[in-house]
Amino acid sequence: MTITAPLVAPLHDPERQARTTALRAAMAARGLTAVALTSPENVYYLLGLDHLGYFAFTMVVLPAEGEPVLVTREMERATVVAQVPEVRHVTFADGEDPADAAVRALAHIVPEGGTVGVEGRGSFLPPAVLDALRAALPALSWVDCTGLLASARAVQSATETGWARRAAGVSDAAMRAGITAARPGAAEREVAAATYHAMISAGGESPGFVPLIRPVAMLGQEHVTWGDRPLRPGHGLFVELSGCVRRYHAPLSRTVYPGYAPSGAVEASERALAGLAAARTALRPGIRTGEVFAAWQRAVGGMPRRHHCGYLVGIGYPPSWVGGPEVLGIRPGGDVEVVAGMVFHLMSWVERPVGHVVSDSALVTDDGCELLTTVARELTVVA
Repeated sequence: MTITAPLVAPLHDPERQARTTALRAAMAARGLTAVALTSPENVYYLLGLDHLGYFAFTMVVLPAEGEPVLVTREMERATVVAQVPEVRHVTFADGEDPADAAVRALAHIVPEGGTVGVEGRGSFLPPAVLDALRAALPALSWVDCTGLLASARAVQSATETGWARRAAGVSDAAMRAGITAARPGAAEREVAAATYHAMISAGGESPGFVPLIRPVAMLGQEHVTWGDRPLRPGHGLFVELSGCVRRYHAPLSRTVYPGYAPSGAVEASERALAGLAAARTALRPGIRTGEVFAAWQRAVGGMPRRHHCGYLVGIGYPPSWVGGPEVLGIRPGGDVEVVAGMVFHLMSWVERPVGHVVSDSALVTDDGCELLTTVARELTVVA
């Protein structure tokens, strides 16, 4: 394990300085001496570190005062030096227990008796590492702070919504290419290939989640995507995807019909569009998420089995474009207040008379909401 001293003064980016200041205020309110964050979204949000090496243990420790410390695999040294040279960097070699590096980093900056917040409900803090930290640093107290940054990240700045807008443009380009490719007899993988080509050509990065492309007959298999199945005339195809720019996402989905639309498709499309319009009208500052869901549900005529009609999006790394395992959804009875600057993937999903989904990314504005994605929403048939 090695420790390198910071090369320049701490983080110069004013927006990231403001994020650090706000986080420290939240830490003070919770009585935390430091936080140890492990989700790639939070590491990126605070430091700007953008890479795929987070599959190996990565942790940023932010003390109440002083510079942050970043713990990574030794192989990531060049990336860290290039992207965040001002951060104190602690590394572990292949074959070394990453917990040892984390222990040394924490011992270096957290005094005995301090309280450390950790992302105990996140996906990137192995229980074995947390157990080792507790065993090696018995004089410290440990509390869960998984949601500490949630409210800050939920409301995007003007800079962030700018990236979301660009991501929406990438999403539109990819969706239009996918729809064009969804001709009768084409394989689902050809549709997937078209979306990826357009996504990258339009300036998009690798998204946090792959495009979801499957027949409407498999609509309920919510996280299943393309295969070699040919597109059959009259059988709907569900396409859900998101462009990604600077790790910000703007998902959308459409249901298209190769050849012709079957009986019931027009009615299903009209109900889905009515639901999207109702949710869009309801989504405004000050309303509660449960009220938005109720407006959507009334417009589509029930659908009590659907668990949400949208969810918050923003920074995301694989395996998700929602930024972690906990999703702020627009759910029945939801009591989260909608605030200007939030970006939701607003979904209208119906199952009768046939399955049909239409969705867009929606930015909450001062007086309502704006749909960032713009691909035609009407019933689409590909000849």
